[in-house]
Amino acid sequence: MIFNRYEWRLLLRVFLMFLALTSASFVIVKGQPLYLVIFIPLVIYAVIEMIRFQKKAQDEVNQFVESIHYRDFSRHFDVRRAPNELKPLRKGFNDINTTFKLISRERETQYHYLQKILELVDTGILSFEEETGNISWINEAFKNLIGIPYLKTVHSLEKRDPGLYLELTKVKPGDSKIITISRNQQLVKMLITASVMRSDDVLYKLIAFQNVSEALDETESKAWQKLLNVMTHEIMNSVAPISSLADTLKNRLQSPEIANSVQSSELEDLELGIDTIKRRSEGLLKFTESYRSLNKITKLDLDKILVRDLFENLNSLMRPTLEKKNIELEIILRDPTLAIQADINLIEQVMINLLVNAIEAVKDREEPRLILSGELQNNSKTLVKVIDNGLGMPPELLDKIFIPFFSTRKTGSGIGLSLCKQIMLLHKGNIQVQSTEGKGSSFILQFIP
Repeated sequence: MIFNRYEWRLLLRVFLMFLALTSASFVIVKGQPLYLVIFIPLVIYAVIEMIRFQKKAQDEVNQFVESIHYRDFSRHFDVRRAPNELKPLRKGFNDINTTFKLISRERETQYHYLQKILELVDTGILSFEEETGNISWINEAFKNLIGIPYLKTVHSLEKRDPGLYLELTKVKPGDSKIITISRNQQLVKMLITASVMRSDDVLYKLIAFQNVSEALDETESKAWQKLLNVMTHEIMNSVAPISSLADTLKNRLQSPEIANSVQSSELEDLELGIDTIKRRSEGLLKFTESYRSLNKITKLDLDKILVRDLFENLNSLMRPTLEKKNIELEIILRDPTLAIQADINLIEQVMINLLVNAIEAVKDREEPRLILSGELQNNSKTLVKVIDNGLGMPPELLDKIFIPFFSTRKTGSGIGLSLCKQIMLLHKGNIQVQSTEGKGSSFILQFIP
């Protein structure tokens, strides 16, 4: 209805202008110019009305374009008070604004939904402009994994962690790579995956970070178990007959028929050689047998253990050694109800091993000191720490000390920390080390409920 009235009003204006122009032309042709005084004002009025009508429409369009330019979709064009010829235009503008508002609301909802999802995942995500390096978005997981609360440009990483910066700029889209970074004096393995996307003619590089240390530790532990199984089996099978044969040869040399037929000096050389073979064979067998303990632990007797009771038992057990060596032991436990699900015998074995290592580490200090502490981290992990003020370890050793057979001490067998790690992995937990050379070390047992 309104549209029809709008068309008739437009046609009426065109008709009036046509009529005025025709009449003016007629009186000029008839030679009666006096009548132009009547028709010229009509022509002028018709032209002005057409211009005014078009200007109104143009003003409405300009206002609408301005609101679109500034994304002001809340603006409402009053249809009721508008001239009849502009009512359809204003109604169309309002319909367009309503559609835009709906689209904008849906996009905003999707953006916040996606942002919440990305904040909840454990994968760290970093997005930056590939040309300028400006950071467009990072999630909380990235901040926690890398230990950086704020980042303006990716180039800022060059001063904080040159190695990480080099890896991020070097990794190509579609590639995945495992890198090692230092976080809180710990070496952490990260799987980084890169991709690119283009938005508004700007190329963005997206990099995802996943902490794969625990997965790699478990895989590495299983690989070592398989290797130790094969190695101990082969060594025992090969060395045991040698030791037995050496014992048989020695007994044979001591028999009267051989002892009387061979010169005493030659006999002594033979017995010395055989004794050496026997002694080294038995030593190798004993050495191999000790490593079998790495593979004997397969089942846990889990129970709820108060960390307070664990610390008290360790204090009673280690007190004579600590007093003898004048080592101070401090226990820090803010929550006396803190508990873990664990096999008490195995966990005590881990803690004793760590304390023995810590005692060895502080033996050359003027004021040797050890700390046992327990705390709940983020209501998810229980941390039990053994801290010393010893000499610490250089960074290149931190990722090697849990490898079987590796030891920093000349008299060490390299079995203790490997066994500790296997026990913690069996508990679905982990063991980590923080160390600063010249200041001390901290071994952290992580228990996940």
